[in-house]
Amino acid sequence: MKVAAWQAPLLPSGSMEALPLIRERIAECERRGVEVLCCPEAILGGLADYAPEPGALAIDAEGGELERVLQPLGSDRVSTVVGFTDAGPGGRLYCSAAVFQEGAVTGVYRKTHPAIRRSVYSAGDRTPVFDSNGLRFGIVVCYDSNFREPARTICSRGASVLFIPTNNGLPPEKADVVPRARRAQAERAVENRVHVVAADVAGRCGDHVSWGSSGVTAPDGTLLAAAEPLAEELLVVDLDG
Repeated sequence: MKVAAWQAPLLPSGSMEALPLIRERIAECERRGVEVLCCPEAILGGLADYAPEPGALAIDAEGGELERVLQPLGSDRVSTVVGFTDAGPGGRLYCSAAVFQEGAVTGVYRKTHPAIRRSVYSAGDRTPVFDSNGLRFGIVVCYDSNFREPARTICSRGASVLFIPTNNGLPPEKADVVPRARRAQAERAVENRVHVVAADVAGRCGDHVSWGSSGVTAPDGTLLAAAEPLAEELLVVDLDG
């Protein structure tokens, strides 16, 4: 079973330029036999915390809007994890990741720990698991990976891979978070005896920078693959060795 993590370029807030880029990565995954591709947190539109009008980035996952937006990413061979801002009931916003399989959204995970201090996002409260060609997997988003829950709940339900869409685009003085992210990835892998696949953004855009913490970690905590700093890269790993 091959999986991939896309370390994507850090794009301007509100940008949907990632859609054709993801389509290119999916085509590459199809050629290389990858079955699940993980994209970064908020890769569609960027993080609402940094947007002048946060609600303008929101996509309705329950009313069919998200499925229409993701149609260009349809593949009968590759399931894709895509980060976006989710328009919830009552005007609430969630930092979410959708699983897009064979032209349909088959589920959404909402980040349970939106930020260290404060955020425009509300906290999600569900821990779904997903299946793709016999692979059972779960998702936690970025800062969630610093906590034993919800990863423990997800893995107790049979997930053997944990995907972590991440977005570490930060002011330069706060951007050196890769060592901390790597520790969290290894801790979740070892605690739950699962592979951990993290996809981050990388590069510089405006007054933000991300070094990129994308990587694949084995159940014993060994780092199997890591993306180059500040660079776009597609990491492909065969989990069967």
